[in-house]
Amino acid sequence: MYDYDVIISFVTAFTLTYFVIPPVIRVAIAKKLYDEPDERRSHVVSTPRLGGVAIFAGAIFSIMLWTPFAQYGGDIQYVLCAFILIFLIGVKDDITEISPSKKLLVEVVAAGILFFKADVRITSLHGIMGIEEIGMAWSALLTIFTIIVIINALNLMDGINGLSGSLTILITGTLGVWFLLIKRYDFAIMALSAAGATAAFLKYNYSPARIFMGDTGALLLGLICSILTINFIEFNGQLEDLHPFKINAAPGVAIGILILPLFDTLRVFSTRIMRGKHPLHPDRTHIHHLLLDSGLNHMQATGVLVSVSVFFIVLGFLLQRYTTSAMLIILLMVGIASLMVSGLVYSLYKRSLRV
Repeated sequence: MYDYDVIISFVTAFTLTYFVIPPVIRVAIAKKLYDEPDERRSHVVSTPRLGGVAIFAGAIFSIMLWTPFAQYGGDIQYVLCAFILIFLIGVKDDITEISPSKKLLVEVVAAGILFFKADVRITSLHGIMGIEEIGMAWSALLTIFTIIVIINALNLMDGINGLSGSLTILITGTLGVWFLLIKRYDFAIMALSAAGATAAFLKYNYSPARIFMGDTGALLLGLICSILTINFIEFNGQLEDLHPFKINAAPGVAIGILILPLFDTLRVFSTRIMRGKHPLHPDRTHIHHLLLDSGLNHMQATGVLVSVSVFFIVLGFLLQRYTTSAMLIILLMVGIASLMVSGLVYSLYKRSLRV
């Protein structure tokens, strides 16, 4: 019944965002709202950074226009409240930088709204470490922690042209199709609206980038990905065992879909801590920075990382017949092996430059 609305939501979000971005660029230039180049950034010219405003406009307009509120409206209004909170703190940070602690506080409030009001929650570990159902307190802590981790993991991947947007389209597109197949049209529309708005933004973000999404876009898209991921796991658990689209190891598949931003964030934070630095201390140790330093340009590095993400998504769905614990072990082993190979290639390249 609502299948065409899901497709139209993508078109609507794409169209609105596409035509909103040029005036946003003009306003950002007029008000000198630039992302200035420095020693840890990957761009060399001052670039407007309010692309997230257009993404927010396109995605929210499409969600509100095409979501069947009569059927799903009860929870969606609270989800939109969380969107607005994250949007406001993102705009504030893009205009005048704010401390990470203040951003974290707003993220916790938004995650709390989603848990307590919108019923976005993790209720089971689905056999991980032998744990199934969990109590309300643990559910709240795990859900809020998961939302914050995914938000910031996507935000930290926004370091080179096209990368964060491409990964977002891959994540929301994959999950959006699954929600469409199980006829959860509210979250299918949310996913495809985000994908459509981000696709329009990429037209202006591929090299040479005319605008960046900034924290406004990265935080919002991270929040949307967290909502979709948690509900993917929870709704899958509610499907009958013989349902044609039920995933056997949904948490493992979800991690496979998000593995690139999650794994890179974990690697970078661990490296910083071992060096005696604060885990939120900014530097140029993300995997996309290493690829740039190895000689690739922005679009080549983005292409490599998107291809890696596609590989892990496909691998996740192929491995979903195993238990979640076994699948996570396999994904971890493949991820570590990939990291070791990439580290070896990078070391050989740097050594060749010194010869």
